[in-house]
Amino acid sequence: MIVVTTEHVSGQQETTSLGLVRGSSIRARHLGRDIMAQFRNIAGGEVHEYSKLLGESREQAIDRMIEEAEALGADGIIGVRFQTSMVMQGAAEMLCYGTAVKLEAAF
Repeated sequence: MIVVTTEHVSGQQETTSLGLVRGSSIRARHLGRDIMAQFRNIAGGEVHEYSKLLGESREQAIDRMIEEAEALGADGIIGVRFQTSMVMQGAAEMLCYGTAVKLEAAF
């Protein structure tokens, strides 16, 4: 599956637009991670615990978006974007979305 943030895949031609596909992941903070994050907040620097949490959420959202595109018979997803939102205190959603397309190699 070709996944790009651009509106076209270089060297490919979109033959059919299959519509919007999306994937999301909602993650809650963990008490142990929060304690470590508070220590890092005092000392300064990257909060590795939250970076890892967000990275895992992004990967899961991408995987779910790709699954939805595969179910439609897509060869690629163009115009991919990410969005986050707070769902409740201590929990956030990572949303990934784009347009599923059928591709034909340009010669």
